[in-house]
Amino acid sequence: MRDIIARLGIWGELIQFLWRRKLYWLVPMILIIGLFALLIILGGNPVTAPFLYPLF
Repeated sequence: MRDIIARLGIWGELIQFLWRRKLYWLVPMILIIGLFALLIILGGNPVTAPFLYPLF
């Protein structure tokens, strides 16, 4: 398990922190924030932006 966490870098440290502190409720919030960040990044690209407009 530590091998996998070591390969993930900062994300592995975040997962390990949440697991130790029993902050499972933060996982959905982190996933949603990551999804919004991905949409913002893809929406700024003129090639992928037209494919995202129908979602909203």
